[in-house]
Amino acid sequence: MSMTTSTQTLECHVANLDCEHDAATLNRGIESLTGVQEIKILPKAAKIVLTYNSADITAQALKEKLNSIGFPPLEGRELPELPRPWRNPKVVTSAASGLLLLVGWLVGWLTDMEMVSIASYLCAIGLGGYFFGREALEELVFERRIGIELLMLIAAIAATALGQPAEGAMLVFLYSISEAAEGYTEEKTRSAVRTLMALAPKTALVRRDGREIETPVEELGIGDVFIVKPGQSIATDGEVLTGTSSVNQAPVTGESVPVEKKTGDQVFAASINGEGAFEVTVTRTYADNTLSRIIKMVEEAQERRGKSQRFIERFGAWYSPAVLLIGVLVAITLPLVFTLTWEEALMRATVFIVAAAPCALVISVPITMVAALGAAARRGVLIKGGIYLEELAKVQVVALDKTGTLTKGEPEVTDIVLASVWQGEATGEDELLAAAAGIENRSEHPIARAILKRAKDADLNLPEVASFQSLTGAGATAELNGYKVCVGSPQLFEEQLNVNLGTLKGDITRLQNEGKTVILVGTECSPWGLIAVRDNIRPNARKAVAAFYASGVRKVVMLTGDNQLTGEAIGRETGIDEVFANLKPEDKASMVRKFEHVIMVGDGVNDAPALAEADIGVAMGAAGTDVALETADVALMADDLEKLVYAMSLSARTQTIIRQNLTLSAIIISALIIGSISGSLSLPLVVLAHEVSEFLVIGNGLRMLRG
Repeated sequence: MSMTTSTQTLECHVANLDCEHDAATLNRGIESLTGVQEIKILPKAAKIVLTYNSADITAQALKEKLNSIGFPPLEGRELPELPRPWRNPKVVTSAASGLLLLVGWLVGWLTDMEMVSIASYLCAIGLGGYFFGREALEELVFERRIGIELLMLIAAIAATALGQPAEGAMLVFLYSISEAAEGYTEEKTRSAVRTLMALAPKTALVRRDGREIETPVEELGIGDVFIVKPGQSIATDGEVLTGTSSVNQAPVTGESVPVEKKTGDQVFAASINGEGAFEVTVTRTYADNTLSRIIKMVEEAQERRGKSQRFIERFGAWYSPAVLLIGVLVAITLPLVFTLTWEEALMRATVFIVAAAPCALVISVPITMVAALGAAARRGVLIKGGIYLEELAKVQVVALDKTGTLTKGEPEVTDIVLASVWQGEATGEDELLAAAAGIENRSEHPIARAILKRAKDADLNLPEVASFQSLTGAGATAELNGYKVCVGSPQLFEEQLNVNLGTLKGDITRLQNEGKTVILVGTECSPWGLIAVRDNIRPNARKAVAAFYASGVRKVVMLTGDNQLTGEAIGRETGIDEVFANLKPEDKASMVRKFEHVIMVGDGVNDAPALAEADIGVAMGAAGTDVALETADVALMADDLEKLVYAMSLSARTQTIIRQNLTLSAIIISALIIGSISGSLSLPLVVLAHEVSEFLVIGNGLRMLRG
């Protein structure tokens, strides 16, 4: 939080921050303050982050300043909400403008009191144009920019000056409606973040000094113990201290099936407890838990623009001044080239300025992007910005790590094969497994853990062993019932002990070809049998790979540090094109560089070089994992490859809607420009068509909120 002892950070949501113009106003009000070192404004999230020197200014003074310039800070997890329409000044002034427009029209139609009618129109223009007119002038003076608001203001003034105040009032009224609606549109796009923030409970039942007390979740400290009853949401990230239950992690990870939790397991804030009760030790405070980190990253992602959005913004920066310049040229050249009066030419130029204003064009991309990013977050897919959302639709190659991505990351016993005799008698699988587990009980190797788990699941009693000795890279030995028993690889028995494997030789070859690791159990003279272990594929891995191809991906490859036999066996089962095995982390990165439009999916830690090298790095099972959340471009909160398929589908649908919006906007603007210059369209009709097109693209873009 601090670079020096006096450098602090104030991070809070603020009211009345709905657009880039508000952000510019807020920035101007804060930047001159002594002690403020850095200002970061997130208008789509209605959030400000201030880095300041506490020796020069206090957090309280900053909050008072924010309040005085019209952006009051909000406390805790509160998000800004617009007032009801009848209490919103922009809506009220727009409605009053419309009412005055109606009064002016009725007076002009029913009476001959022209001055009263004109006065009503002028009042309508003044009221309706107050907010966007002020924005236009501030933008021109402080930002040196000509925006859409200035075009509308000039057009309204020009129409009135040309003796058509009704047309000017109509323009102002309709445009002020769209401006008033913009804040509600922004609020709608914040629904995803608001939904996430509402998931975590506000209080927790904490055990302190032998008593159980209700405590605000913000006051939970690391090491505190809180109680979770059946059906309750979990207050913050922690580790189960006592108890067992199934937990619905869908709010955080998007998993549809509850996950069993027992002592020592990790639980996440906002996940929902099932039928049991348990106690949880806090491992992350509310401000730093998984849910809070997701919310923060979604807010930041919504500000990161994609290529199409950056292009539209650059286009708008020069397009609006160009429209104004062309409007002036139209007014000058039409009387000289055609038989038009100066008044007619000026009116057509005014209509042209309105017709060519790029409102729908400019808003079509960001509204769709923000809606899609929020929808993805609700489904357990964290996409770090618009540029990655765009790239997901272009993917041609999907590169997958094996361990933990295609497979579960936890080896399991798959086969037990017996030799003919043990101590001169036929032996059973349980005896062989118990012997191996008794020896492996001293080992921390993943294969040893798999054997011990299988023995525990079978409820076997483990025999006592003595003189345990680990054989690095080969296995282990120990004394068991008077025998020196070895547990290890076939190479240990064949090459070091010179044991004839007999009939087990064929089984070893078959199992290894299936991608399994074979462990032999026996004495220095003869094997008793073998145990095959494999990191099994995830249940939906094959379905996900098939879905990649169905989505248009050209190639799916596996990049693994495991051996070729194991990699190829997993590849066959999952339907993967090519398998590249025996790769070090740097080898994976080199391999990724050979592909174009490639996604690399890994665990976010060991695969970090390859994730960084890919066009899009995707971390799986990122919930609660700092490195994965920070380093990946896309984080799948659950261990579910189908979430990536969903993200790619979401990206494709987002691009489709953006293209629809851009095409619709371009067609309408082109038609209005032609109609305005030819004189076949009046100013009110152009304004109406203009505003209708804006509402159409907003509505189309907001469809992405459904995910």
